[in-house]
Amino acid sequence: MKNALIPALAVLLAGPALATPVTYNLEPNHTFTYFSYNHLGLSTQQSRFDKVAGSVILDAEARAGSVDVSIDMKSVNTGSPAFNDHIQKPGLFDTQQFPTATFKSTAVKFDGDKPARVDGILTLNGVSKPVTLIVSGFTRKPHPMMKKDAIGANASAVIKRSEFNAGKHVPYVGDEVTLSIAVEAIAQ
Repeated sequence: MKNALIPALAVLLAGPALATPVTYNLEPNHTFTYFSYNHLGLSTQQSRFDKVAGSVILDAEARAGSVDVSIDMKSVNTGSPAFNDHIQKPGLFDTQQFPTATFKSTAVKFDGDKPARVDGILTLNGVSKPVTLIVSGFTRKPHPMMKKDAIGANASAVIKRSEFNAGKHVPYVGDEVTLSIAVEAIAQ
């Protein structure tokens, strides 16, 4: 009887398996941060940053998570080498003084099983302000080529660039900028 009690006690104490948070590293070839703004009332200009790094921690069972993203501001890609240089000057991105922008989450809000918004702090040009990313198209599934768990999503927010010391040429060039990030990340 004594020997039979030990395995039974072990099963009772073990209880249900607890989910653990999973860390996903951003996949650099499929994660891009874009920005768009009104240019002189003539068109909506779109550009991107080619170098983005970071991670997402997701605890699907607890509906909790965190996001930590770093953007190499010198990797700006406007489609024009001359404008890439211009946009890195003081009054815009000032990449000489502030080569990196960051977003660090303070809360991830879920709608059912999927993240719906990420509240966090955006630091750009030495200014840190709260920003909320609205998440769309979130997916979690095995990556078909890497054979690891993967996540993907799109998220966006609208900021005023003048609030981040990047207001040169406002109001002629729009103050409101839409930030968008297409994310793919692989479980570690």
